Parts: sequence; structure tokens; C-alpha cells
Amino acid sequence: MHEMSVALSVVDQVEQAARSRGVRGVQHVHLDVGELAGVVADSLHFCFTLACAGTLLEGAQLVTRPVPGSARCAPCGRAWETGMPPDMLCPGCRAAATELVAGRELRITEVRWAEDTTPPGLPGTAGTTPATTFEES
Repeated sequence: MHEMSVALSVVDQVEQAARSRGVRGVQHVHLDVGELAGVVADSLHFCFTLACAGTLLEGAQLVTRPVPGSARCAPCGRAWETGMPPDMLCPGCRAAATELVAGRELRITEVRWAEDTTPPGLPGTAGTTPATTFEES
């Protein structure tokens, strides 16, 4: 299952970040999920719960935010939401020379630690960490 490999990857990366900071647990993991990434949100939530069992993330909540697919036309520069299935023809000039600019990402945007162990003034204060990006093909 594709969602299980995504969940395991997220858990692994967050657990590594937690251990490097001396954190004992995680409350929330926020993840941007592109509509063209081929990930079913409900399945990902289920797999995340299973992947967290027995780790520092056990009991953590996964919060997903859908990211619409969008494209840009090379000839005329117009940008548009592609929809699902994606419409890759420019709605302005009907050119097929387009670039997909959003919608395939899987990105950790925030992690909320169970306890804030980061000294004030350093990245990750207030119990969060900077974003980490996963690019799925």
C-alpha cells in the first residue's frame, strides 16, 4: 500500500528529528498532500496510526491539508488549477506546453512536540520544527 510507505517515511523522519532534540513524544504532525500525489487521505490517516505504534509518535495526530494541482503555460504564462483528473491544456491559449507547479507534494509543514525541549530563540521553539519536504514520483 502506497500510503503505508508514506506514513512510515513520515514517522521515521519525525522520530529522527525528535530524538535529535531529546523530545519524548509528538502531539501533531501537519502534512501538505498534493491532490496529484496519488495519496488517499483516509488511508494515510489509518496507516499513520499503525506506523506510529511503538514509536515516539504513538498517539500523535496527523493533520493533512490538501494542495490543489496547478499548472503554468510556457507560451502565455497563464496559471490555473488542473483539477482531478488533471487538465494540462492551457485554458487561455490551449497550448500543451505546460509545467505542473503544484499538486504532487507530500510535505511535513509542522511538528508539535509533546513537550517543548528547545531552548528559546532556536528554530523549533514553541514546540514546532521547520518544514521537511517529501517528493513522491
